[in-house]
Amino acid sequence: MCYLRYFFVFFCFILSAPSFAESNRFEQVEQFVAAFNDHNAERMAQYVTEDVQWLSVNGDKITVETRGKESLVKAMSGYFTSCPSCQSRLEDFTVLGSRISVVEEASWRRNGELRSQKSLAVYEFSNNLIHRVYYFPAE
Repeated sequence: MCYLRYFFVFFCFILSAPSFAESNRFEQVEQFVAAFNDHNAERMAQYVTEDVQWLSVNGDKITVETRGKESLVKAMSGYFTSCPSCQSRLEDFTVLGSRISVVEEASWRRNGELRSQKSLAVYEFSNNLIHRVYYFPAE
C-alpha cells in the first residue's frame, strides 16, 4: 500500500511539472531578453523564426512593428542606439501551449534618473523558435 501512495505522489508530480518543451520555451524567452539586455540584436535573432513578427496591441488595434528576422535586427539595433540604458526584466510568466505570457519591467535612465514601467508580453512559438511577440501598453 505504501508503494501505491509513492506512485500516486510521483504521478501527480509528473502531471504538474512543466513539459520539456514548455521549460525550453521559457529558457529561450530568458535568453532572448538577456540578448536584449546585452543590446545584441544579432543574438536576439538566434531565438526567432525567419518570419518573426513584433506586434504592439493597443485596444482594438494591432500594429506590426517589425516583420522578419532582418527587420527585427535593424529595428533593435536602432533602438539600442537611441536608448543605451534600456533593460528589461521578466517577473511573472504563464505557459499555455505554444504561448508564454510574461510581465516585463522595462527600465532606462533619463536625465540621470532611473525610470521603469511594466507591461504584458506574449511570446508565441513555432518549431521551438519565437514566431510572434505581442506587446501590450505599459501599466
